Amino acid sequence: MSLGEEARAKGRAADGDRPAASLDSSADRFLHYMVAEQGLARNTLDAYGRDLARYIEHLSAARLRDPDAVKMADVLAFMKMLRESGLSTRSLARCLTVLRMYHRFLLREGLAKEDPTARLEMPKIWNRLPEVLSEAEVEALLGRPRLDKPLGVRDAAMLEVLYATGLRVSELLGLRVNSVNLEAGYLVAMGKGSKERVVPMGEYAVEILSRYMSGARGDLMRGAASPFLFLNRSGRPLTRQGFWKMLKKYARQTGIEKRITPHTIRHSFATHMLERGADLRSVQEMLGHAKLSTTQIYTHVDSRRLRKTYERYH
Repeated sequence: MSLGEEARAKGRAADGDRPAASLDSSADRFLHYMVAEQGLARNTLDAYGRDLARYIEHLSAARLRDPDAVKMADVLAFMKMLRESGLSTRSLARCLTVLRMYHRFLLREGLAKEDPTARLEMPKIWNRLPEVLSEAEVEALLGRPRLDKPLGVRDAAMLEVLYATGLRVSELLGLRVNSVNLEAGYLVAMGKGSKERVVPMGEYAVEILSRYMSGARGDLMRGAASPFLFLNRSGRPLTRQGFWKMLKKYARQTGIEKRITPHTIRHSFATHMLERGADLRSVQEMLGHAKLSTTQIYTHVDSRRLRKTYERYH
């Protein structure tokens, strides 16, 4: 059982039954708080639980089990150990974020008198520019599925919707039939932290999705009922692994040599939108980014392309 699962199972204690202020029990309380009060998504919670479990294991090896015994030097020693183990700067930053939230929680709840992370700075992250497909590559990829078979219609609908909306693959696979309004041309996506957002779709996506919903989806259901929009050949919701295999198959058939993932389509959507003159705030809303700074990386992609074009022709 992960720390996150354990926290959900144990975190129902009344306020008057506070556990002893040990690192183990306080970590459970922190994770339960993140679920109950912050609405943390399951995947994020499990990642936080793994980071905290590793941290507490490191502190226990140094005979540190009381939150007040942990000093800034102990946190720095843990971060140094992670860096020497080969952890990326981005992963280090995420881990430090979790530790800072954890120690702030301990201080706020009266489980510790000091926050040993208060004066620590986040490591600087060099954002790698995401790989994107050209518009010609996207067009070739979208035109690859065969429309004479139910699975081909489904695949075409998924690819068109993914590129038309910039959804995360988890959001795409989590779509339900009632998430889509074909007449108005939009869908409602469930993003990180269980936050809903309305995303418009283009006419091509609406057209192929309408064809899928009116025919191919019924063929895949095989008489069973499912609220999910995209189904596999057995009538069950398509998995991430299933979509990944499908995408790689079409990329290979198309002859795309770039490393392609579902997120590549999302990156391509954002980049092409900005290249065509969309404003950054609108793209931020469609992508579901909490911070504008996350979306701004695509302006760097656009600038890189402009530079290459300039150097090629001037």
